[in-house]
Amino acid sequence: MSKIGCAIIGSGNIGSDLMIKIKRLSSHLDLVAMAGVDPQSDGLARAERLGVATTSEGVEGLLELPEFDQVRIVYDATSAGAHAHHEAVLRPLGRRLIDLTPAAIGPFVVPAVNMDDHLQAANINLVTCGGQATIPIVAAISRVAPVRYAEIVASIASKSAGVGTRANIDEFTATTSRALVEVGGAEQGKAIIILNPAEPPLVMRDTVFCLTSGSNEDEIRGAVEQMVREVAEYVPGYRLKQAVQFERYGHNDPLHLPATGEDFVGLKVAVFLEVEGMAHYLPAYAGNLDIMTSAALRIGEQLAMRASLETAQ
Repeated sequence: MSKIGCAIIGSGNIGSDLMIKIKRLSSHLDLVAMAGVDPQSDGLARAERLGVATTSEGVEGLLELPEFDQVRIVYDATSAGAHAHHEAVLRPLGRRLIDLTPAAIGPFVVPAVNMDDHLQAANINLVTCGGQATIPIVAAISRVAPVRYAEIVASIASKSAGVGTRANIDEFTATTSRALVEVGGAEQGKAIIILNPAEPPLVMRDTVFCLTSGSNEDEIRGAVEQMVREVAEYVPGYRLKQAVQFERYGHNDPLHLPATGEDFVGLKVAVFLEVEGMAHYLPAYAGNLDIMTSAALRIGEQLAMRASLETAQ
């Protein structure tokens, strides 16, 4: 089966990590080009050493590269604002986009939850690093118990947050909150991100709090543990930090959602996750990079396999 040509826009932390993953791990993708805007970036220098065509003129420069004719899939690892321009330039040219920014132009996709539903989309959005880590858990719980409210807290090492990540913080909270509802299945969602300056840097941690109207702890625990195994198939460092926690609550509980106006007893569910990276570009503490680029690789592989099969037929 022949490989499908792809390109990366963005030569920062996420783009560089994705480049190394494609080169080392992909069976179906051929990275032929990388575009950035900083001619001195480490990502572009590494790409050149790996034999990848490069440009520091952004998406316009990418279009001018001879290798662009081979590109069928474009990964965008820049910022939400920049992605809107990139999408407007590339979609008319028939390129498939996989968006690693919180721009949310295309449908939200989390591989372990809904990848097969959107492989035909022209622009696939990967939500955020916190979304990739926590939405699978909310989705797992919502399959066995109605989730009235989901709140997630993503804590990442400051050193793993590059320029693009910092530029996207407002979009992170809005996009992740939406996706907790649209993909995770919660009735309401809230997302928080913390850039932790601790030294030495801490491995990415994610906390998921859910209020459910279900009462079967064993079902919820089993669904969460199964989902963790499924995510770990493509993000090896994804794991539960401790056992799933439960607390019963009633209608007089101060954390009960007043908007529901219902008199019920349910469960507060707390799930504590850790995401250790494979250290392809930044050290292992940068699980926030790893979960995004691992999800991007998983989806790109599926798109490339489909494209190869269609070509063969």
